[in-house]
Amino acid sequence: MAASTDVQRADGATLVCVFLLMLLMVPARLVISGIPMSITPATLTGIALGVIWFCCQLVTTLGVAKGRTLARTALFLYAISQLATYGYATRNYLPMDELEGADRTIVVVFGTIFVGIAVVDGVKNLARLDMVLKCMTVLIGVVAFIGFLQFASGFDVTKYLAVPGLRPVTDDGFVLERSTFRRPAGTTGHPIEFGVVCAIGVPLAAHYAYRTKEAGLKAGKWWLCLAIIAAGAVVSLSRSAILGMCLGGVVLLIGWSAKRRVQALIAAAGFLAVLKVVVPGLIGTLYSLFDNIGSDPSIEGRTDDYESAGKQIAKHYLLGRGNGTYLSEKYGPLDNQYLGTLVQNGYIGLILLVFLFLAGMYSAAKVREISADPVVRDLALSLIAAQAIVALGAATFDLLWFSTATGLTFVLVGASGALLRVVKAQNNNPALPPMWEAVR
Repeated sequence: MAASTDVQRADGATLVCVFLLMLLMVPARLVISGIPMSITPATLTGIALGVIWFCCQLVTTLGVAKGRTLARTALFLYAISQLATYGYATRNYLPMDELEGADRTIVVVFGTIFVGIAVVDGVKNLARLDMVLKCMTVLIGVVAFIGFLQFASGFDVTKYLAVPGLRPVTDDGFVLERSTFRRPAGTTGHPIEFGVVCAIGVPLAAHYAYRTKEAGLKAGKWWLCLAIIAAGAVVSLSRSAILGMCLGGVVLLIGWSAKRRVQALIAAAGFLAVLKVVVPGLIGTLYSLFDNIGSDPSIEGRTDDYESAGKQIAKHYLLGRGNGTYLSEKYGPLDNQYLGTLVQNGYIGLILLVFLFLAGMYSAAKVREISADPVVRDLALSLIAAQAIVALGAATFDLLWFSTATGLTFVLVGASGALLRVVKAQNNNPALPPMWEAVR
């Protein structure tokens, strides 16, 4: 009698993992050769996911979820606002550089929106969602390790990642300086983005470390992953990353048990003590980022362009002047995503962006309310913390201008929607097989 094989076929979760691989492992400065637009492999993968999702919605035999969820609705409304802004901006003449910016941005935005929708509808159960989030956490750990090498030695491995069919849009990677330290970017587009990406990974890595430990299994690899990611966030020397980790930590401490809170605080203190010994002067540099915040030229530079931004908002207050048309080299940078959205997408776009963030966090919070499974509840808490870091990061830098942070944002919203959909289905039909056992 032939032995039965239970092989997991490729599905929506598999395709999302391919997207994450493209997003996090291919340096952000590499784009596809042979086309006039600067499109990354991750964006192209996201567009492919959108085409596959649309085809799957036409049939009922491929296991793709259908029907409304809050996260799905938020993604659709955000997509509609982007189309409306694009139509409004291009109805009249635009300078060629701004038109090219609008064209590229609409493609990139929909590439990431499609990913969020693919996660909501295409990740079928908790085991597959777990695979997606583990993949994301491990890949963030690899990015953090690359960044730590850049910080410690100045060696930038991304310079040697020459991928056939791709071309760089900048000469080399980002390894900047602050004080006497290098500021790494890993495979991302900027040290600030690198720091925020690492901060996003901290709650998820902590979830898997504690979960594995409490299941009685060896958790060393997850603790190592957590340490590397946290170190990456710290060595980015970014206020956005430090503030994000603090906010994420507060969210986790509120939801964790008293015992875990004490363990986490002791571990955090030990982590900082080790960094102080291993990298002398690092903690002092981090402190100075906030101690001198009132006289920091980088902070002053972020507020210099508010007057010109206000004029643009007054002219196009509903739908904005056009996403991708407010070019930093032409009008100055807008290091605040909410302000940038207000300028480029108007009040409608800003409201729907905030709604998107809230929809993701609410979906995860709803899971904590309706689920009795402590593992599911803890995963939901980690998703809330990660999305809180995203929402804060949007206030401290132009988050959606950077492809890696943007891609992770939409994956997190989609993951929260998928988690809520699956938990509701399980609660409404207890006869369904226990979909979580495979990942205990």
